[in-house]
Amino acid sequence: MIVAKDWKDYEILDMADGQKLERWKDIILVRPDPQIIWNEKTFKEKWKRANATYERSESGGGHWEFEKSLPKSWQVKYKNLTFNIKPMGFKHTGLFPEQAVNWDWMINKIKSEKRTIKVLNLFAYTGAATVACLSAGAEVTHVDSSRGMVEWAKENVASSGFQDRKVRYLVDDVTKFVNREIRRGNHYDAIIMDPPSYGRGKNGEVWKFEKDIFDLVKLCTNVLSDDPLFFLINSYTTGISSQVLEDILRLNLTNKKIKNGKFSNGEIGLPMKDSELILPCGIYGRWEK
Repeated sequence: MIVAKDWKDYEILDMADGQKLERWKDIILVRPDPQIIWNEKTFKEKWKRANATYERSESGGGHWEFEKSLPKSWQVKYKNLTFNIKPMGFKHTGLFPEQAVNWDWMINKIKSEKRTIKVLNLFAYTGAATVACLSAGAEVTHVDSSRGMVEWAKENVASSGFQDRKVRYLVDDVTKFVNREIRRGNHYDAIIMDPPSYGRGKNGEVWKFEKDIFDLVKLCTNVLSDDPLFFLINSYTTGISSQVLEDILRLNLTNKKIKNGKFSNGEIGLPMKDSELILPCGIYGRWEK
C-alpha cells in the first residue's frame, strides 16, 4: 500500500463505528466509510469538534446534519495545488485526498521527461489529476460526462493559477470521445482513468466497471503515442483486486508500442493522526515508462 502522508490541510483525526472524523483545513467532517468495521473510538473528545456529519438513511442515500456553521465551499491546498471543497449528496466533497500519492507520481514522471507530455484524463471528475499534471507542465484533455463536475474542475484549475495553461475540457461519454480521437488520429503520452463502478453518460449511456473496463483500456491503446510515459487506472469498485487492474494493462499494452517499462498495482490509503492506523481507500494499476 502507498499512503498519502504529505497533507497539511487534510487529516483523519479518528475512525470508528463505520465513520471517519476528518479535518479539511479548518472544517471538521464526519463521513461514513465501509472499511471502518470497529466500534471503539480512539480520541472520543475530538468528535465533539465536528462541523457536520453525513447521516445515511435506511432507504438509501443520506443527508448532512450540521452541528456548527459550515461554508458552502472552502479551499484546501496540497503543496502548490489548490482545490475547492463542497459537501455534496452521497457524502462526497469533490476531492479524494488519498489520490495525492498518484498526483506526486504523475508530477514526477512528467517533469522527468524534459518534453511536453500530452495527458488524457478520463472520468476526470473535479480535475485533481488535471491540476496536478498541469502543474508539471503537461497539456491535458479533461473528459467527464457531468457538466457540473467539469465546471468544478475549471474552478480548481483557476484556483491553482493554471487557467492559462493548455487544457481542453469535454463534457462527453468517454468511450465515444476516445473513438472520435482514434478517427481524428490524435495521440497522448499518458492516460489516466478513474472509472466509477456504475454510471450514465450525458445521453444515458450505461457504464458498468466489470463489463466495460477491459474494452475501454483496449480502445485507449489506439490513442497512445509512439513514446508513451504512463497509463494509470484507479478504482473504488468493491470486490476488484488491484492485480486485476495490472492484468488488464498487461493484456492490452504488451507488444503495443510498449518496448520497456514496468507494471505495478496496489492499494492507496490515508494515515490517521497520532496513530499507526491506515485507512484503505482504493486500488490502482499502472504501467510506466
